[in-house]
Amino acid sequence: MLSDHFQNGVETAKLMWSRIPVTEEEEEDGEVGPSRKGNNGSSVVESLDYEVVENYAYREQQAKRGKLYMGYAVVVKWFLALLIGIGTGLAAVFINLSVENFAGWKFSLTFQIIQKSYFAGCLVYILINLVLVLSSVYIITHFAPVASGSGIPEIKGYLNGIDTHGILLFRTLIGKIFGSIGSVGGGLALGKEGPLVHIGACIASLLGQGGSTKYHLRSRWLQVFSSERDRRDLVTCGCAAGVAAAFRAPVGGVLFALEEVTSWWRSQLMWRVFFTSAIVAVVVRTAMGWCKDDNCGHFGAGGFIIWDVSGGQEDYSFEELLPMAVIGVIGGLLGALFNQLTLNVTHWRRNYLHKKGVRVKIIEACIISVITSAISFGLPLFRRCTPCPEADANSGIECPQAPGMFGNYVNFYCQNNKEYNDLATIFFNTQDDAIRNLFSAKTAHEFSAQSLLTFLVMFYTLAVVTFGTAVPAGQFVPGIMIGSTYGRLVGMFVVSFYRKLNIEEGTYALLGAASFLGGSMRMTVSLCVIMVEITNNLKLLPLIMLVLLISKAVGDAFNEGLYEEQARLRAIPLLESRPKYQMRYMTAKEACGNQNVVYFPRVVKVADVVSILRSNDHNGFPVVDHTRSGETLVIGLMLRSHLLVLLQSKVDFQHSLIPSDSRGGLLPIRHNLSEFVKPVSSKGMSLNDIHFTPDDLEMYIDLAPFLNPSPYVVPEDMSLTKVYNLFRQLGLRHLLVVPRPARVIGMITRKDLILEDNDDSATVELQSTSRYTS
Repeated sequence: MLSDHFQNGVETAKLMWSRIPVTEEEEEDGEVGPSRKGNNGSSVVESLDYEVVENYAYREQQAKRGKLYMGYAVVVKWFLALLIGIGTGLAAVFINLSVENFAGWKFSLTFQIIQKSYFAGCLVYILINLVLVLSSVYIITHFAPVASGSGIPEIKGYLNGIDTHGILLFRTLIGKIFGSIGSVGGGLALGKEGPLVHIGACIASLLGQGGSTKYHLRSRWLQVFSSERDRRDLVTCGCAAGVAAAFRAPVGGVLFALEEVTSWWRSQLMWRVFFTSAIVAVVVRTAMGWCKDDNCGHFGAGGFIIWDVSGGQEDYSFEELLPMAVIGVIGGLLGALFNQLTLNVTHWRRNYLHKKGVRVKIIEACIISVITSAISFGLPLFRRCTPCPEADANSGIECPQAPGMFGNYVNFYCQNNKEYNDLATIFFNTQDDAIRNLFSAKTAHEFSAQSLLTFLVMFYTLAVVTFGTAVPAGQFVPGIMIGSTYGRLVGMFVVSFYRKLNIEEGTYALLGAASFLGGSMRMTVSLCVIMVEITNNLKLLPLIMLVLLISKAVGDAFNEGLYEEQARLRAIPLLESRPKYQMRYMTAKEACGNQNVVYFPRVVKVADVVSILRSNDHNGFPVVDHTRSGETLVIGLMLRSHLLVLLQSKVDFQHSLIPSDSRGGLLPIRHNLSEFVKPVSSKGMSLNDIHFTPDDLEMYIDLAPFLNPSPYVVPEDMSLTKVYNLFRQLGLRHLLVVPRPARVIGMITRKDLILEDNDDSATVELQSTSRYTS
């Protein structure tokens, strides 16, 4: 029995969460349609063709390319990696400068006004945040709906082999950049780090296809790599660049791409990803050097995340391992709870609230903005101001800070000039500066337990409610905020219990941040390296590893990671790294079910092709031929997208049923391979776009030159576990299931795959197994 799909149900999913543009070439009509639907009315999540179709056209083109072209292709790959790093770094610089300047102007103006009227200052503060958030949600709802959220689940799905329409378009890139400025600058409990990963992926995809067709930003000399396999490699570089730009952590960016988002990895790709991340680090560092000369307005020390705790705790004792382990347990519990709460809230928002239209999305974001601003401005009034500690010349920290300036010991509506408000030091600040304050060393007893607990409860609630609104939203920095708060609380207890002078509360804040991210996102290696890079303290590496392992183990006992949960909610069918336990008791034939395989003969009538394409949603069709003895022979696999190209061009139509090679050899290929590539993140060609005359329908097509003559095939009794691993590790879209073959024509071992270069560089021969024993 043949099967044109492996687990055909994987491609049938629920309606996509957001209404997204289906193609970049469509006209703007103010209404964004849902994802493409099949003939039965069900929504279809498009799979990607990462497999190379080695048909006659492909082999003919490869034969014309020599070593010079291969060298040129390698140079272009590295050049694109360079452009991705520069583009992502510049996008990060622009976002950081914008957010920091908006925040600086907002805080400076507010502090000036509250000296005269507290109510007027509060009103101005709320209005500024409201305008920024309103601009962000308006951009998302009216220009780029798919740019909402972090974008990491969608990019992870893309690298897993699933294409969510619209995620890599130019409008998505623009919406993500300006939407992030509005949502983060507006003070919402969100971060810009997740969106930067999506931004890097968009830049990589656009560079890979030479730009945008719709907006007339396209360069022919960049259009070298048009296959989805090449785009996958470029998008992987973009993801790593996004993390490197967000955290100034180039090595962490490489490991994030390897551990969290990619399903397939090669050593050649590792070097290009590493090079891209290094370029991002250079661009960001250059921008920071330029800003030190007061060229960036209110930029200051914030924006580009680095929280230097190298001057903190130098060593730790064995007794401290227990409270550090407790931090890991707390992080796992709170992280798992956060995932479940955001999943429930987002599910309710998607199924009930957002179905009421765009206006409701805008009103919801504005209400959350007003509530967040009122809480951050109003709660500090309920805390009494605290006298400044005795000045420490070695700490380099001023108490209180000048009004409107970032840093520790914020004087917020205090009557005495030598007092500060500890709750305002966290609330009434940018998130980057608030985290820097929580991580800071030599500031023991700066925060009271009541203030930290109040902030933890309120910010945790705001983060849960805000995540899922129609704005770009990252969860890295909010997670660090939450974790560092309870970590500092534990640190205060340890300091008071052990009464040792060398214990720093900021060190425990750092461990708390790592534990919450580990408990929520379930990353280990990449997150550990990111935390070390952004804190510039290698001595804390063993402690960070400890809390990450504990928090991940605790969180895994309750649910999956944040990105996996959100991907499932968005109906993105990810193939995880491990197959389900039940698959070991199932076979490939059982996975196929009782489906009727739809196939084509080698020479097929155009009317039959049109009828079959209209009657089902399959994206791959086995092609069969008959031998002289009458036996049916599978000669390859034909993709729907390739069939549509042939039907649209009509140059391959013929009047007879005779195959082309029976008439003096295969006819010359009249197509460029780029014609068969689907536009990135779009629906591609549709059968409804092609017009047929009655004469066209009576013609025939020989499919032999265009099919994939060597599709992957498995016997029907292979275990589903082995099928799953083969399918995922090779990045397949289709897998044919056949009866067990009757005979063996040969056997290949490792030694058969080792090539020997002879003296003549033009000849390469395979080592024969007759010379070895396997």
